[in-house]
Amino acid sequence: MPDATPPDAAPLSDGDLQFTPVSEVGEFGLIDRLRDRLGDAASARDLVVGIGDDAAVYRVGGAGSDGSARVHVVTTDALVEGVHFDRTYVPLRALGWKAVAVNVSDVAAMNASPRFATVTLGLPNNLSVEGAEALYAGIAEACERYGLAVVGGDTTASARLVISVTVVGEADESAIVTRAGAAPGDLLCVTGDLGSAAAGLQVLLAGKDAMDTGGAAGGDGAEGAAPDLAEFAYVVERQLMPQARLDRVRQWAEAGVRPTALVDVSDGLASEAHHLSQAGTVGAVIDGGLLPIHVQTALAAQRFDARAEAYALYGGEDYELLFTLPEAEAPKLDPATYAVVGQIVEPDEGVVLRLPDGNRVPLVAGGYKHY
Repeated sequence: MPDATPPDAAPLSDGDLQFTPVSEVGEFGLIDRLRDRLGDAASARDLVVGIGDDAAVYRVGGAGSDGSARVHVVTTDALVEGVHFDRTYVPLRALGWKAVAVNVSDVAAMNASPRFATVTLGLPNNLSVEGAEALYAGIAEACERYGLAVVGGDTTASARLVISVTVVGEADESAIVTRAGAAPGDLLCVTGDLGSAAAGLQVLLAGKDAMDTGGAAGGDGAEGAAPDLAEFAYVVERQLMPQARLDRVRQWAEAGVRPTALVDVSDGLASEAHHLSQAGTVGAVIDGGLLPIHVQTALAAQRFDARAEAYALYGGEDYELLFTLPEAEAPKLDPATYAVVGQIVEPDEGVVLRLPDGNRVPLVAGGYKHY
């Protein structure tokens, strides 16, 4: 029976707290401080992976015939109107899909398979019943694609639309891959092209701006003209309805390959490379000439006077998988399913970008910032 004794000090207020803006410490600095505040409450006997990776992992069963325990993999993400999406250009069906897919991507980034989901909705009074149904149509499509069942959730009133999804996956403990584990000499690889989601966002924002200013649609590049969405259909879809790379996880299993380290590309390649570097105490060299960039991403960069490489390195929301692999394991994989973008090196070399002329420059951990 739990101890019902109240804590020695049960303050009625927060007291005389200092004020440190969250922007001063950033998202990951805040997470570190909150984890420290939790103390022992952030650990447990059967916990395998706690706060700080793409998902948490804990044991739920004894060893199977192969000697490996079964584990659950749990992740949760919230999408907040005005922060993560704008309903003026994001269809509710696409939003429902994305809310599920981004969580499935976190489970895939642990080399596991998703099983169950819960959904929490914060509903503003300007969202109709039909709008909520459209949102759930997208959720249902994504669940069918990834083999998920929605088993519950919550709804509440909210000043703006909020959708929070929790996904529970499972795997053998021996199959789990974390951000740690990369070793010098490993190849640094990505499962698909990069920067397309950022390019798609630019297209959508330009279309919104054109509507706000009365600009006509057209593909001539004239200032104020809305981009032709048909011309940029691929990158727009990559922004609105990203695909979690569960297919690659299954292909690795079929090929008998287990990456040494793994993370999904939600905040941009530069940021994720730093995550692998810090978790594994290694360095990384990213070859700027090897970045896989779709032709529509390049066209969007040209249209908006940007660099496609910047989209790839710092754009985020691609939800591809960045993974490391010993070079000897690479022949086991279909070369059409991934691209080598660099190599893991000794930690004293840092995280750097190799330019076409061979020079190396430090690669800052840029990408999407929540605060």
